Amino acid sequence: MTKRLKLNVFNIAVFFVIGAACLSLSPYKLHAAKFSGDYLLKVCSVNRDGRERVEGGKIACQAYISGVIDYHNVLRSMGLTTDMDFCIPEKVTLNELHVRVLVYLYEHVKLHRKFVAAPAVSMALYSLYPCRK
Repeated sequence: MTKRLKLNVFNIAVFFVIGAACLSLSPYKLHAAKFSGDYLLKVCSVNRDGRERVEGGKIACQAYISGVIDYHNVLRSMGLTTDMDFCIPEKVTLNELHVRVLVYLYEHVKLHRKFVAAPAVSMALYSLYPCRK
């Protein structure tokens, strides 16, 4: 009985290894999720009443903006920032950043609509809050 159980466990393990190998050789490529400028504009948008157009959009939008800011701060701490270094005052709220980035996206929609949204957010923040030297 024990020998049979070991054989079954071995067969299952071999099945998963072969299955994983087959999937890795699959012609379908997996791509990381990307926010385009169009998608970020859609997620960040609000209607005339100030309500989000996409359910959960405010959270997604502000999380994306926060992620860009966090990544920028990590790069700054390692001395790897570019000339587009932005410095956001502590008093600025995430809600304010949301609105200001949204306005920037509307004003520059043709430039950023089909491209990854992170540079658009960085450019918006740099135009609003450039670091003073």
